[in-house]
Amino acid sequence: MAKYIFVTGGVTSSLGKGIISASLAKLLQASGFSVTIQKFDPYINVDPGTLNPYEHGECYVTEDGAETDLDLGHYERFLNISTSQANNVTTGRIYQTVINKEREGAYLGKTVQVVPHITDEIKRQMKLLGAEGFDIVITEIGGTVGDIESLPFIEAVRQLQWELPDEDCLVVHLTLVPYLSAAKELKTKPTQHSVKLMSENGVNPDIIVCRTEHPLSIDIRRKIAQFCNVKTEAVIEAADASTIYEVPVNMMREGLDRICLQKLGIPVSGEPNLGAWTHFLNKLRNPHHHVRVGLIGKYIELQDAYKSILESFVHAGAVNECCVEVVKIHSEFITIDTVEEKLAGLDALLVAPGFGNRGVEGKITAVQYAREHRLPFFGICLGMQMAVIEFARNVLEIADAHSTEMDPDTPHPVISLMEEQKHVTGKGGTMRLGAYDCMLAAGSLARSVYGTDAVQERHRHRWEFNNAYLSTMETAGLMASGRNPATGLVEIVELPGHPFFIGVQFHPELKSTVESPHPLFVQFIRAALEHNQKKSLPKGVHAKPQMI
Repeated sequence: MAKYIFVTGGVTSSLGKGIISASLAKLLQASGFSVTIQKFDPYINVDPGTLNPYEHGECYVTEDGAETDLDLGHYERFLNISTSQANNVTTGRIYQTVINKEREGAYLGKTVQVVPHITDEIKRQMKLLGAEGFDIVITEIGGTVGDIESLPFIEAVRQLQWELPDEDCLVVHLTLVPYLSAAKELKTKPTQHSVKLMSENGVNPDIIVCRTEHPLSIDIRRKIAQFCNVKTEAVIEAADASTIYEVPVNMMREGLDRICLQKLGIPVSGEPNLGAWTHFLNKLRNPHHHVRVGLIGKYIELQDAYKSILESFVHAGAVNECCVEVVKIHSEFITIDTVEEKLAGLDALLVAPGFGNRGVEGKITAVQYAREHRLPFFGICLGMQMAVIEFARNVLEIADAHSTEMDPDTPHPVISLMEEQKHVTGKGGTMRLGAYDCMLAAGSLARSVYGTDAVQERHRHRWEFNNAYLSTMETAGLMASGRNPATGLVEIVELPGHPFFIGVQFHPELKSTVESPHPLFVQFIRAALEHNQKKSLPKGVHAKPQMI
């Protein structure tokens, strides 16, 4: 039977439960165990697909087309495995399932209540992955202890602690030990109150992980242990790290995995094998080169809005032994008059995905600059669509070319609503979602980058390249280098002869991991590096293009 580890949080949100969960999972995986992670979110939305980035950051899409919490991206990037709809459950999904059962007559004659019906459904969902053959299932509970919406999840954990054998279940509680600069000391009271709240709800943590800006002394660890009913060795320091990828190594040093295994009754034999991970870290810490990449979007002020793209830059940078400095540029402030100033000094340009009309003209202007100045360009989803519109306007000279998303009445809809989307009225989970096949054209840059003629990539969109304009565009020089074999949908466009100009309808950032960096990002950063090196070459000397 599977063992279950529950990760809860207290004091404040954004402490890093997802990173701690992923780090622990990585250590257990590196010790030879089959591990998966799931996230239970307390909000009533059925999934985060209808939330904008200001509300919840990036919406992460799985292979099976589930719109999920961005923490699933951390899980996949750390473990190098695919997650699914089963790995992210919300209060909305729980209640929807219970209400549907009630309407079908499953509870005929019974009063449907939070306890036992809602908590029973939460427990059922929590144990689903355990039935799939995993040795250990880690469950992250979103929000913080004490939130009203979190109570049913904490109650479900309490019940499972009693229902499962003692050695099959443990609780890791992440909390904050703040440093008061005026007093020049760390304070444990927030941690004590957080654990007290847990205890009042019937859940006693087995391990306490303390986020801190300063090292925890042995005296502070003993104090926390004494007040929170855990062993001193079960008080784990989670100091701030320069990168999230250092956290597994730090947790191994603190013995988090070893303590978990001991409490689960699993023999501990040797340290986790983190050879590939430490090799990646060494490259990340010791870059030989530096490039500046512009990230053009409209949620630039939000770090989590483009989380997977930023992490893909980290992975690709390590492969190229290159520090990737991401310059975030708000597309609303890019105009014909400002583009030169905004993009000056960049080695490459990525136009980010998104929805809606705000900032699109700035994105189109940025694409034009990259095309005309031979600056390496990468467009993702909406970014690819902006590249098509720019090409139509400035190369084909169709001045009013546009997307029907932004201009439903455009006479030249080079980007149009997908046929199967035209009769869709609901907004939740109705886009083109998940992994689809893409065939790559012989002789194309995309084919060379991937090293194969067929790939599968994840999608999240409603609008597509309008194939009515395909022949005209290809005649003018824009190559459709990737197509879906079943529908003919254009998945990739590129400009032959340009150092690197690729737009993709899918989201390659969702498949980039530490152990398997995405090839498009790897080659994009290589192109940025070549552009950077070419700037420093004597006049008349040309850098030789390289391919990874």
